[in-house]
Amino acid sequence: MATTQQPAILVLADGHVFHGKAFGFIDTTTGEICFNTGMTGYQEVFTDPSYAGQVLIMNNVHVGNYGVKPIDVESDSVKISGLIARNLEELFSRFQASGSLEKYLVENKIVAIEDIDTRALVAHVREKGAMNCIISSDILDVEQLKAQLASCPDMDGLELASTVSTKEEYELGDVNAAIKVSVLDFGIKKHILNCLVDRGAHVRVHPAKTPFARLKEFNPNGYFFSNGPGDPAAMPYAVATIKDILQEDKPVFGICLGHQLLALANGIPTFKMHHGHRGLNHPVKNIITGKCEITTQNHGFGVDPEAVKNHDNIEVTHLNLNDNSIEGIRLKNKPAFSVQYHPEATPGPHDSRYLFDDFVAMMTHKTN
Repeated sequence: MATTQQPAILVLADGHVFHGKAFGFIDTTTGEICFNTGMTGYQEVFTDPSYAGQVLIMNNVHVGNYGVKPIDVESDSVKISGLIARNLEELFSRFQASGSLEKYLVENKIVAIEDIDTRALVAHVREKGAMNCIISSDILDVEQLKAQLASCPDMDGLELASTVSTKEEYELGDVNAAIKVSVLDFGIKKHILNCLVDRGAHVRVHPAKTPFARLKEFNPNGYFFSNGPGDPAAMPYAVATIKDILQEDKPVFGICLGHQLLALANGIPTFKMHHGHRGLNHPVKNIITGKCEITTQNHGFGVDPEAVKNHDNIEVTHLNLNDNSIEGIRLKNKPAFSVQYHPEATPGPHDSRYLFDDFVAMMTHKTN
């Protein structure tokens, strides 16, 4: 509960209106509504660049109990457009925390609403699908909010990766490392880079629209395509670059948006999902090994399963056990693979971190 409890309103694009209490920054915000089923790791979730342009429902009843900590982030700022919860907590109990959730949201100018029946709201989104919404704690006229919401762009067709990508190149890891990786940053999470550096890689991170020639100048052993927000089909610049990279025949690894872009570069279309997958407990089967993994996920677009099935040079490697959607692919004629979920898993289980080992092994083998 916030220290000051002024009213706030949530309006959905289908006309549904929810009344609650303000928390965080007092203002108005819009975006596509989505929900995350995780019970912890809220700070890492809020700072994930893949959430840019989205208003997030947290399913857990209490959010904010352990405050915030500078190290528990996936980027340099909060990336969600707004926050919805049942109970947002001002008080916190973790002695390592540097401050409260409300102070953190105010500092990052994030509008939030609490005292919402999130069970009913999530059930509505599950049934009706993702849609735009507006939260306001400074405008309480519903008709005025509906008019403002009408101008909010749809996520379908929206290019957001370049807005959250790094503006300047930077490098991480030992400059004398045997393995070098050129990273295309479409909204990369810090722990993905940590997973590469921890395995001995020297990485150079490039802005989303970096041309292939510049990526190649690093003389990398492999290329990595990151996660990120928005519609992959609205990123022809990235698809063209990936096509050039594949011609070089060096190891390639993509995660989430990077997975979708790898598919597009091979003629496989993507599609807007009904309400997406977001949480820390999604079961995925590795078809190659027969083993199952509990995975962290955050995506609202997917790869067309029929197009993959009919493609001569691509095979499915991972399937979602909840809905059989495609969670991983690899090329038969190139050292390239990708997954839809997040193997770095911050927050979440570490069942899938072996994929980083596989990528490093591919680059080492290719080098030797």
